[in-house]
Amino acid sequence: MKKKQVLILDQERISYKLRRMAYEIWERNSDEKEIILIGVEKGGKILADNLSALLNEISPLKVHTTSVNINKKNPINHALDFEMNLSGKTVVLCDDVVNSGKTIMYSLNAILSFDLKKVMVAVLVDRKHKSFPVASDIVGHTVATTIQDHIEVETKGKTITAVYLE
Repeated sequence: MKKKQVLILDQERISYKLRRMAYEIWERNSDEKEIILIGVEKGGKILADNLSALLNEISPLKVHTTSVNINKKNPINHALDFEMNLSGKTVVLCDDVVNSGKTIMYSLNAILSFDLKKVMVAVLVDRKHKSFPVASDIVGHTVATTIQDHIEVETKGKTITAVYLE
């Protein structure tokens, strides 16, 4: 039996939330000249790319985007997809959904090998029953769910088209 999908965010609301998130990133980093957005593959990278485009439109910040690939079955082995030295940089780690917090925690572990100036976490959807002590700094939408529920972020190319609760 297929689980019922309930639309939480449509493309119009997603667009509004992404713009608000971009403004919040800019406000919290208005003293910076550049920032680095690191997206957790795959949905987090799409979020980072969208936020980067908006930041380039609304702010004078120089924005770099890259990604981190976390193997959810073996999170100790991760791959950072960049050659840039992050030391002394301001980083925003982006993911589409924070569920247990495990992926964000291991992603932070991957980038904390650098001496960062500042690190923030930005997520499109934040669920409130984490197993790991992770707090999102910038949140598009917060959803109270049961542990059995699943959040599905639908994308088409580099566009986030919908968010469903299953």
